[in-house]
Amino acid sequence: KKVGFIGYAPNPRTKLRNQIPYRLKETDNEFDSFSQVPESPIGREEEPHLYMVAKKYRKVTIKYSKLGLEDFDFKHYNKTLFAGLEPHIPNAYCNCMIQVLYFLEPVRCLVQNHLCQKEFCLGCELGLLFHMLDLSRGDPCQGSNFLRAFRTIPEASALGLILADSDEATGKVNLGRLIQSWNRFILTQLHQETQEQEGPQAYRGAGSSSFGSSGDSVIGQLFSCEMENCSMCRCGKETVRVSSTLLFTLSYPESTEKPVKDYEFAQILKRSICLEQNTQAWCENCEKYQPTVQTRNIRCLPDVLVINCEVNSSKEADFWKTQAEYAFQRAMMKRGGFEITKGKEISLGEWKELGNPDTGQSYPSVEELKNIWIPHAIKMRLTKSKELDVCNWSENDELSPTDDPESVYVYDLMATVVHILDSRTGGSLVGHIKVGETYHQRKEGVTHQQWYLFNDFLIEPVDKCEAVQFDMSWKVPAILYYARRNLNAKYNLVIKNPIEASVLLAEASLARKQRKCHATFIPLMLSEMPQAGDLVGLDAEFVTLNEEEAELRSDGTKSTIKPSQMSVARITCVRGQGPNEGVPFIDDYISTQEQVVDYLTQYSGIKPGDLDAKISSKHLTTLKSTYLKLRFLIDVGVKFVGHGLQKDFRVINLMVPKDQVIDTVYLFHIPRKRMISLRFLAWYFLDLKIQGETHDSIEDARTALQLYRKYLELSPQGAEPEDFRKVLKGLYEKGRKMDWKVPEPDSQSSPKRKTPPQPPPQAP
Repeated sequence: KKVGFIGYAPNPRTKLRNQIPYRLKETDNEFDSFSQVPESPIGREEEPHLYMVAKKYRKVTIKYSKLGLEDFDFKHYNKTLFAGLEPHIPNAYCNCMIQVLYFLEPVRCLVQNHLCQKEFCLGCELGLLFHMLDLSRGDPCQGSNFLRAFRTIPEASALGLILADSDEATGKVNLGRLIQSWNRFILTQLHQETQEQEGPQAYRGAGSSSFGSSGDSVIGQLFSCEMENCSMCRCGKETVRVSSTLLFTLSYPESTEKPVKDYEFAQILKRSICLEQNTQAWCENCEKYQPTVQTRNIRCLPDVLVINCEVNSSKEADFWKTQAEYAFQRAMMKRGGFEITKGKEISLGEWKELGNPDTGQSYPSVEELKNIWIPHAIKMRLTKSKELDVCNWSENDELSPTDDPESVYVYDLMATVVHILDSRTGGSLVGHIKVGETYHQRKEGVTHQQWYLFNDFLIEPVDKCEAVQFDMSWKVPAILYYARRNLNAKYNLVIKNPIEASVLLAEASLARKQRKCHATFIPLMLSEMPQAGDLVGLDAEFVTLNEEEAELRSDGTKSTIKPSQMSVARITCVRGQGPNEGVPFIDDYISTQEQVVDYLTQYSGIKPGDLDAKISSKHLTTLKSTYLKLRFLIDVGVKFVGHGLQKDFRVINLMVPKDQVIDTVYLFHIPRKRMISLRFLAWYFLDLKIQGETHDSIEDARTALQLYRKYLELSPQGAEPEDFRKVLKGLYEKGRKMDWKVPEPDSQSSPKRKTPPQPPPQAP
């Protein structure tokens, strides 16, 4: 039939539904489902309306300007108060799974209570990242410290989970298979790390967690399922082995029959859990490899049922597609009382008749029933003889009074992780997550549940049917998380901050050559421990791990594709009050195992060898150790004073409440005019000449504190704002005359002005 128009029709039932592609025929007013159009590089550009992947599912990228990220509108992509994750860091393909774990309340509480002495512990780093997600009010967070620790784990490398930048960019990796391996890895790793956290492994000064015991972990309680593996040789010899697993992988029928048999999802899940297969195995009785029947049965049910879908080829994809078509027919029979034969078109009038006229109930539209095979709930029962019963269940159905809650579990779907097939971008991974009541209560002050799409920093509410709709031509299921109903009631969800004041006390340097005479700071005494509202001068220096990737546009301007990857190299904190005001109490150089491409010595004062424990004479620490000191100061409620702190905190990967940051770059700034360097401000207001040959973070932190004192002097409480504005006008006039350069005492030529790495934005 001749097609007259192609477009998008909004679903009238809800604003949250994705737009439905359709073709409107000239011959009638019926809708025809949008069939896949073969893609070609030219066709995609010329006819974007034929592009299959819905916009919100496409890979999101950050557009960098000369101001970096400061003018990028993240709110356009996320109007919720939940925090997205930035995608530009290496191995950020796991962002959607990090979100899944965060919205699983017992896991969130477990890792936020966990703190150990290991330098690279994924449990610790995940807890610190989850704390940032808690604090954020819609701004995206970085998982850089977590991913830095992830890259150091030998098992992750051995499993092929650590990708080179080129692998992610070219789309050569099967992301669906990769995220399923990552899912298995992270559960195993967290299980091991949280088992070890008790006793001497606990972080110095940190109280032991209220979760689990040394022999078990909350991860084990949540996900672990004990299995009985039985091998039967044809000679009659039977071998039984007991093991446990943290997740299950779907196993599909080896059927050559046409048409493919109709299966409910629960049937496939049961055969995947209670797996039976024929294989060659060693028989001790026969003393040789023999054909063996291997069967697997479970002894208990997990609290969280994790399923790797294993849709790795067109064979499995076709199976899902066929089963979804069968499920669609069953749903239509149930809704409309008649069977839809394959290929039959449904008129608009028939759609309207699918509701129940007696009750006024609105049934799901046809589009909401398509491409769905998995249920929103599953009921599982383990009989006394350890036989497993599995059936599809309804979200609204409760157990009958005869069901024993100890042996009958109802699982509700709480997350689906999906592989988006997109030849234009190499594909991506997104998550649909049912966000629970407690998260909404904390962020929005309301109590309800809602499904959301998490696509890196794009977060959007979606209808529940969208979470289970898989159009196999572009949206392939990878991982399913089903949580036992009323799961949270079983677990202690109290978070006790494990970071204590002892992190600020004196510690040994990692550097072998460091002696007391090299000490550049005096650690805090117990009597000096900071209180809420105390001032702390802060400055940080950075080195470059990866150079910026940029391209020249046709008009000659530069476009940043990927910013340089910075790593914090030195962090200095100075006392902001008291008899020792201006004296540093932290001056840590951060040891790094990663290759540094540029020490930025002129800007940072960091020299090759300063970060190497074998030859450094500095006070060298781990990033984790210094990060915990800063986290303690933030949690206590101190106010940080510094110059260009926004970017410092960003690279350190810290979320600091705005009312705890006093940034001198904004104190002495007129809106829509350039930001002024610390060096020029120090010369103009304090008559100090700083940052001569290189930068020194102690000098910069002290100067920022002095500038803040000067600001309070120039703009006292109750003073007229116009008076201070006159001061700022004088500053800008002088700056323009001096070309913003501090005069040299010995010569007329001005030095080449340097600014710290990742400086505050400077507009001409």
